[in-house]
Amino acid sequence: MSRAIRRVCVYCGSSPGRGSAYVEAADAMGRALVQRGLSMVYGGGALGTMGRVARAMVAAGGDVIGVIPAPLADKEVALTTLSDLRVVDTMHERKAIMADLADAFVALPGGFGTIEEIFEAITWGQLDLHAKPCGLLDVDGYFGHLQVFLDHGRDHGFITPEHRSMVLVSDNHNALLDLLEAYEPPRVDKAAWARRIDLPG
Repeated sequence: MSRAIRRVCVYCGSSPGRGSAYVEAADAMGRALVQRGLSMVYGGGALGTMGRVARAMVAAGGDVIGVIPAPLADKEVALTTLSDLRVVDTMHERKAIMADLADAFVALPGGFGTIEEIFEAITWGQLDLHAKPCGLLDVDGYFGHLQVFLDHGRDHGFITPEHRSMVLVSDNHNALLDLLEAYEPPRVDKAAWARRIDLPG
């Protein structure tokens, strides 16, 4: 294991998604974190899968930190019942605090914000700015097309195979947490790899 995991940053949606699978997965993830003695930092919202994973953790006796920018507190309806809700000034401050507090990153199904946040964490790992694992909980195949895109980027020489392997994926919350705990960051000489790519003449 590259480092001990004590707190997981969970990115998820302010929408519950269609059907019950997404909120059920959020509930299961919250309970699984508590069962493993892990705490969570997340975006501080009360709606959608954000609210579900946080409430599930609190109900199971878990430790949750919510971080939300003041301009979004009303829009996202901050989960004000949290014992540790941090209201900050900007989105950049929110993301920096969440990243600093976390030992690992997980994305549940979500929209633009969820995708942007998990890929920022993955990119920082690619650049060796951290060695923390990043994973996707692939509920009902939600991230299937995204995985195809990542394979496409690898096959076309924009993502190294080692960096592609950084994106840990499972459709089971416990299996995903196992992958996070076993993660070892790759070591890639990006310049040497780029020189091996065949370029047009």
